[in-house]
Amino acid sequence: MSSHPRRRRGVLPGFNLALGFTLVYLGAIVLLPLCALVIRSAALTVQQFWDVVTAPRLMASYRLSFGASFIAAAINTVFGLLLAWVLTRYRFPGRRIVDALVDLPFALPTAVAGIALTALYSNNGWIGRYLEPLGIKVAYTPVGVLIALVFIGLPFVVRTVQPVLEDLERELEEAAATLGATPWQVFSRVIFPVLLPALTTGFTLAFARAIGEYGSVIFIAGNMPMVSEITPLIIVTKLEQYDYTGAAAVATVMLLVSFSLILAINALQSWNRRRYTRQD
Repeated sequence: MSSHPRRRRGVLPGFNLALGFTLVYLGAIVLLPLCALVIRSAALTVQQFWDVVTAPRLMASYRLSFGASFIAAAINTVFGLLLAWVLTRYRFPGRRIVDALVDLPFALPTAVAGIALTALYSNNGWIGRYLEPLGIKVAYTPVGVLIALVFIGLPFVVRTVQPVLEDLERELEEAAATLGATPWQVFSRVIFPVLLPALTTGFTLAFARAIGEYGSVIFIAGNMPMVSEITPLIIVTKLEQYDYTGAAAVATVMLLVSFSLILAINALQSWNRRRYTRQD
């Protein structure tokens, strides 16, 4: 009789086949194009690569793209939580319509969203005409870029947090209130720790979506170099000029920075999950 314990069979058959298919599919769809991108940018020398990706015009676009994406994701985290809370905890006329409108940025073509936002916030737009006398200019400024990124990123937070709120046991809140906890203490000590992983995930998804956004931004941004020009537009411009190597170099920088930021956020989320697990 063998001294080694028998290997436990999985509940679902065909694990090895499914794993192999998944890895091949992931490699062909995700890893192969990314490797091709890096290889194409490797045609440049180190100095050439550095000169391309650190040009003043590009540095300004980095600051706008990453800065506006981060701020938009943070705004969506706050208001996405509020919207998910209202849709989950309250019943009111038109609730289903509001719930359906949350998914509108998913279904709406990004170019249509950009045109609509420009029509609203331009100097003679429905909203812009009232902001213009106050000295507030939205369209063709970084503020317009921020609004477009908030628009396309909100559903990611709402749809990530909403299922967690629906599954949250109300008995825990009632027990805390019975023990004398204030509403703020119930939220901060009972509800928020449960929502934190979902909020972090929603923030990450909204941030990642905003970094690569193009269609809804180019119309309202105005695309002025050093002012309201986003990095994806520079990549498209280089492609139109047949500068494929330069476009690949800029895209590689975007890829590395985006992956590093998302990895750091995911690591923070994992750390928070382990910390709250140990506390329990």
